Amino acid sequence: MKLSISILVYTIGISFVLFGCTPGYTNTYTDISAMEAKELIDNNPDIIIIDVSPYYAQGHIPGAISCYLGDGSLDEAIPMLDKSKVYLVYCHVDSVAIAGAEKLIEAGFETVNRLEGNYSAWVDAGYSIEMS
Repeated sequence: MKLSISILVYTIGISFVLFGCTPGYTNTYTDISAMEAKELIDNNPDIIIIDVSPYYAQGHIPGAISCYLGDGSLDEAIPMLDKSKVYLVYCHVDSVAIAGAEKLIEAGFETVNRLEGNYSAWVDAGYSIEMS
């Protein structure tokens, strides 16, 4: 009997850690390659591409908007963005791109993609960029 109670308590504890401590959202972003991102952009004319880096003016994916994570621009933009659209988020470093994608998911956005390898993967694949 004591072993059964221990197993039950252990199972409940593990379940709580795995499922009970997660935020109120269940969606997650998807990591995609530069090639998959290019296909996504080509096949979704309404896609919203968000550059969360401070280097937007030095080059960005065509059509991207600048919402630098570090200065709060992304936080300011979130209430004005359509949560039902398809999003592609990228930066120059993984940690910032991941944080940007997670902010969108936490805010209830339905389809969020993160460019694996970030801006450099896009450039390395030979895809066009814009300067501003």
